[in-house]
This record gives sequence, C-alpha cells and structure tokens, in this order.
Amino acid sequence: MAVEELRGVQLFDLTGRVAVVTGAGRGLGRSMALALAAAGADIVAASRTPGEIESLRTEVQALGRRAVAITADITDPHDCERLASGAVERLGRIDILVNNAGVNVRKPVLELTAEEYRQVLATNLEGYFHCARAVGRKLVDQGSGKVINISSILGRVALANQAAYASSKGGVEQLTKVLAIEWAPHNVQVNAIGPTYFETDLTRPLFEDPERHAFITGRTPMGRWGQPHELAGAVIFLASAASDYVTGHTLMVDGGWTAW
Repeated sequence: MAVEELRGVQLFDLTGRVAVVTGAGRGLGRSMALALAAAGADIVAASRTPGEIESLRTEVQALGRRAVAITADITDPHDCERLASGAVERLGRIDILVNNAGVNVRKPVLELTAEEYRQVLATNLEGYFHCARAVGRKLVDQGSGKVINISSILGRVALANQAAYASSKGGVEQLTKVLAIEWAPHNVQVNAIGPTYFETDLTRPLFEDPERHAFITGRTPMGRWGQPHELAGAVIFLASAASDYVTGHTLMVDGGWTAW
C-alpha cells in the first residue's frame, strides 16, 4: 500500500475480523481477547474451563462484539480441529489465532519427572502445533490471516527450575519461524510475543514471594513487573494490517529483560 493510499486507512482496526484465542479464560489470554474485541474483533474464546470462557463471552458481547465460547483441550488434535470448524460454523470465518494456552512445572531437572516434562511440552508446544495446523488450513485456503504464538523471555534466556517451560518456549520460537516461511506465499503472517513476568493470578505465588519478587524486579531494567493490559498494543499490532509485512518475528514485551 503506497503512502498516499494510507489516508483514512485504520491500520489497527479489527472490525469484521474473527479471532480465536486459546487459554482465554484467565490471565494474559483474557486480557488479549478483550483487547482484540476493543479493537473491533469478534472473539472465539477457547479453554478447558467452560465457566471462565462463558464469563469472557459475556464481557466481549458487552463491548458490542460477537463472541462464542468453545471448550477445548489443545493437547488433543481432534479438539483443535473441532475448535477451528466450530469457529467457522458459528462466526463464518477465522482471521486471527492467538495460541496462548499454557502450563508450567517449576522444578530442578533432577527432580523433574519425564511425565511432567512431557505434560508441559504437550500443551505449550504440541498444543500450539495442533491449533496452528487446524486453523492454518482455513487461513491458507482463504489466502489471508494472522497467527500469534505466545512465547516468553524463556524462549531466549534460561533460568533455573524452568527446563520444561524454557524447552517449550524455545520450540515455539522455532515453530513460529517455520510456519512463517511455509505460509508466507499464502499471505498468512505468523509471529510471536515474548512476555516477561506479568502480574496475574497464575504468577501470584511468585509475586508474593519476597525473594522471587525482588529478583524479577531487580533483573528487569524497567524495575517492575508487566501488567496484563500492556500486551494489548503488541497483540493488536500483530493481528492487524499494520503488521502485514512482518512475519517470523518474536516481539519481546519484557521491560528490557532480554536487552541485557
């Protein structure tokens, strides 16, 4: 689009777009779903917990957007296929996928069981693959779309007791690049967001632990934890026309952590 064609174009407007958000019931997933809705998108909220996504559906509808809640376990590839098909059946199309659902087991490697390690990768990496493949078929067929994978600073840096989580997020960054290359000819952009520690219910135990809180705050150049609303700009950018020539990139939202 030439510069003169930009007059009157709302680069960040998501009106008429349909966004599927996994892990949408709480924390960063909920915040990102609401941010996309505020920018104009209709929302398909997915989670294993029906009560949470039903609550989110009501909030999205209060913003004047269409919203549906679909219970799904992203570790099951059939559930991911059902999620993609259900989104199209109920809202007509899919334009955006936010792969966000995730789990963590914080243990030293010598105490971490093989099953715990597999559990984290099954959700955080294999689950992203299942959902991206299911939704990606729809996006490739229609010749447009955005996939946003939620990575982490731990996709780039290492911390003790995070072997499973860091392995999964490192994998997410590479998966993002491969999908970006494969789907670029079909006008589908695939990117990731790499958050640092954000203050949510899931990180509450760390936030309330004086030693961990001090370490994370001190290690972050901006000297504080992230707040969920501070992911809004990143997710809207990567979901919108403003990022049409951006693909295979991880946008770090980390208060400067990875700049050290």
